[in-house]
Amino acid sequence: MQTGPVPSVGVQRLFPGSFAFVMATGIIAVGCEQHHLHPAALLLAWLAAIGYLALSWMTVARVVAFPSEVVADLSDHATSFAFLTQVAATNVLGAAAGAVIGWWNVAAVLWFASLPLWILWLYAGLLVEITSADKPDLGRGVDGTWFMLTVSTASIAALGAMLVARWETPLVAFVAVAALCLGTIQYVIVMTMVFMRWSLRVVVPSHPPEWIATGAMANTALAGAELVAVAGHLELLHLLDPFVRGLTVLAWATASFWFPLLIGLGVWRHVIRREPLTYSPALWSMVFPLGMYSVASFRVFEVLGVPDLGWLPWLVLALAVVAWVPTSIGMVLTIGHRTPAGR
Repeated sequence: MQTGPVPSVGVQRLFPGSFAFVMATGIIAVGCEQHHLHPAALLLAWLAAIGYLALSWMTVARVVAFPSEVVADLSDHATSFAFLTQVAATNVLGAAAGAVIGWWNVAAVLWFASLPLWILWLYAGLLVEITSADKPDLGRGVDGTWFMLTVSTASIAALGAMLVARWETPLVAFVAVAALCLGTIQYVIVMTMVFMRWSLRVVVPSHPPEWIATGAMANTALAGAELVAVAGHLELLHLLDPFVRGLTVLAWATASFWFPLLIGLGVWRHVIRREPLTYSPALWSMVFPLGMYSVASFRVFEVLGVPDLGWLPWLVLALAVVAWVPTSIGMVLTIGHRTPAGR
């Protein structure tokens, strides 16, 4: 039942994963700042902030006016974990606010705000998934959106590590390390299910949220690199430094491993199977991993001392910007519309 003033149709149809726009835009802003492209970084950071405020208002309005729509999305295997894009967007925006604008106090506020959001959307999604009586088979029930479990958790670790570099807070450092470890375990669980689906079920052409598999590990690599960078600040991080370094390389290598396969799947879907490439919110799941991989690679190479691969972040950032432009145009042209299941 609707309560209170009825918002626009856009609010009612809002895809819960729409915060992926903020994730993609914010992380590309950080990437531009890494390469001293400050005007572009500043523009993108403000666009991400405006998008975040607008989507936050729309999300609250939707929860109040259309609670049945929210429950329906939480009950749908294809969208239940898409709500976690709000968590990742909060932390990515915090990273952009600090790294691009220098507003580290704002970054801290956003980091603390992301914690209850993480608890809310993660456990709401898990409880609905586990207790649901109407469950699809493995071929339809698990897709790339489930990697948002890792992306959201790793985003807490990454921004937390950035804050530790400035305030040297043991509690924040502990939470960051714990989130890094938990996100890795979540990835192993989801990747096992997704790989079983790829290997044992017929895969049909669709928009590829599986790209989040790369973004999840790239985000984990970024979190690990940030923790390595501040290892000398606190005894806890110093003791765990060898472990975190190994986990960082593992995460970066895993993120790199998926790129050729995902590109091949894209060719198969859109060239061989002739699936039309039209805008849907799921396309942001391709833009964000590119931006995150660029930022993560830059920090991993910088912190671990691998200058010979310094060209790679530049290349991937350029690809991320090239992907961001048409995806943004498609989003603007389809405002107020929603494709089935948000795809």
